[in-house]
Amino acid sequence: MRVALIIPTRNAGAHLDRLLPALAAQTLQPDEFLVVDSASRDDTVARFRHAGARVEVIEPSQFNHGGTRRWASQQVAADVLIYLTQDAIPAGPESFARVVANLQAEADIGVAYGRQLPHPDAGLLGAQSRRFNYPAQGRTKRLADAAQLGIKTCFSSDSFAVYNRTALEAVGGFPQDVIGSEDAYVAARMLLAGYAVRYAADAEVQHSHDYRLLEEFRRYFDIGVFYGRERWIGQAFGTAGGEGLRYVRAELEALQGAGALWRAPEVLLRTFCKLLGYRLGHVEAYLPRAMKRRISMFSTYWT
Repeated sequence: MRVALIIPTRNAGAHLDRLLPALAAQTLQPDEFLVVDSASRDDTVARFRHAGARVEVIEPSQFNHGGTRRWASQQVAADVLIYLTQDAIPAGPESFARVVANLQAEADIGVAYGRQLPHPDAGLLGAQSRRFNYPAQGRTKRLADAAQLGIKTCFSSDSFAVYNRTALEAVGGFPQDVIGSEDAYVAARMLLAGYAVRYAADAEVQHSHDYRLLEEFRRYFDIGVFYGRERWIGQAFGTAGGEGLRYVRAELEALQGAGALWRAPEVLLRTFCKLLGYRLGHVEAYLPRAMKRRISMFSTYWT
């Protein structure tokens, strides 16, 4: 079994003092280490090459969340593909070994994604997001679970995930052109094809974001665009149901536990921004391209 590690990067320098030592400390070292860099202006390329990675540089205009990962998978000759983002720091030396072990735990698992812990300097709400979406208990999800989990059945994250190459190619690989959520796209295709998705709670990375209000709006606009265009996912798995309400309740409980309930209006405003962005993304076909380029988090997608 050959293992490849693939990391898309752009100006990753701020993360490398933590990321590179964490990669070097892994008990499972990849047979191939590929970095696809979008013309970084810092020392990203030099430092990764010094760490032993093969670095391929592309123009930023060529980058696509699905298409770049698809191209990267075609540049390596491995049976197992570990995808990582530049700001996802393995939390221990066993992270890679454990996520691969989860992939191989059952014969039908096509993808396993790891648990994301907040960065040490994460804010209260950023940390709460990780706790809500990445619990301590792992599980295997199959198509039959859609009745209970709805759209969360195909939730996955290639900020830290490992793919069985055979399964990935069987469902057509990563989509060539998507605004984001390529991980959910692949997971949904795998589930519909009879594969399972594994949440590997014992394989951990530190990865979190403290989004500002406008960033929340822009991020959910892109999510709305994705699900508006890929309506087959909602038709196959249903909607989020009461997930949004449970999330808001969990945030309020986190504020109360931290003695910061005075921030409750912020939670409600954030929720409004997310909902507005998502709804607007769903009807993006009626919006002018210039407007979409301004409000999208992935602005180059529209050029």
